[in-house]
Parts: sequence; structure tokens; C-alpha cells
Amino acid sequence: MGQMKVETCPIQGLYILEPTVHGDSRGYFMETYNQRDLQEYGLNMVFVQDNQSMSAKGVLRGLHYQKQYPQGKLVRVIRGRVFDVAVDLRRDSVTFGKWFGVELSEENHKQFYISEGFAHGFLVLSDTAEFCYKVTDFWHPGDEGGLAWNDPEIGIQWPEVCGAYPGSADASNYHLQDGTPLCLSDKDQLWKGVREGYIF
Repeated sequence: MGQMKVETCPIQGLYILEPTVHGDSRGYFMETYNQRDLQEYGLNMVFVQDNQSMSAKGVLRGLHYQKQYPQGKLVRVIRGRVFDVAVDLRRDSVTFGKWFGVELSEENHKQFYISEGFAHGFLVLSDTAEFCYKVTDFWHPGDEGGLAWNDPEIGIQWPEVCGAYPGSADASNYHLQDGTPLCLSDKDQLWKGVREGYIF
């Protein structure tokens, strides 16, 4: 076995990856991706693009997916801390509509692999966060879809989020426990719930 530990999640198609970190007084080294290691666990995905974003505390991005060209994503945080979430949108899955979340941070070095057929989003819990991810297909304009981050049918338990009016679609009615306002893009505030607007 190689340098990467792979853990299955309660929802099939989701995996938590933990690299072996080699550290000393100078710093550390780790392999963040090794195709042979992942193939030993039956993960044979091919990545076509690397992306990176920076977000401020309280920013919530998602829940996003592509309809006809679904993407697998291998995500990690290189600075800061986020709560990362995947929602199963595979209609033939016994866990359709269920969610799973994991904290990713620069300290724990965890990565989260989300197979094709899931919606994805994350909430920034640190002052800022730099988020990196590999994808198995390119972004296709006009093919993106989304789900409401607070859809009660899904019931994601976002950590540290408090709401003045729980269930409201308006993100201005929510904040983190320390008072930081929740911040969503205009587009992300318009997504519907899984019963109302989901198309795959």
C-alpha cells in the first residue's frame, strides 16, 4: 500500500483520503495525489482540470452539479478550514437525497473525493480559505444545476450556522455563531429544493 489512506463513507461513491505526512523541523512533505495508490482502492478516475478558489469566512458556495456532464471532484483545503458537503442525486441510489459532510483544513490535510452524480458545496469556517479541486470533466456552460443550501428535504446540518428566520431563502437571515454574516452568491440564493427544481 502507498502513501494515501482511503476511507469509504456512509454513502457509496464518497471517499475521504488522508495522505501520509512526513514532517521534521524544516517543515513537511506529502503526496496529494498518486494514481497507483487510488487504483488499489478501485478508484480509476481521470482528472482533466485543476481549480483553486479563495473565500472569506461565512461564504457558502453551492450546492452545484452538472446535469449532462457530471463531474467527479477531489477537493482539499490548503489554507483555512471549510465544511464540505456532497448530496446524492443518483435517482437509482438507495441514498438518493442524502448528504454527507466532512471538515477539510490545512491542519488535517484530508481530501474528499465526490463521484459523479452528487451536488457539492462548502462553507468557510476560518477567516479565509483556499480551496483546491481536481475534476473529471470540464465545465460546460449552460449545463450547471443547483440545489438550495438549506433545503429542508435534504436537511444539511451546517456547523456554526444560526438563522433569524430558519427556512428563509434569504441568506441575510443567517450568520455564524460569532456573528459573521452568511454570504452566498445571488445565483446560489435562487436554487430550489430537491422537490421543486432538481433536474438531472
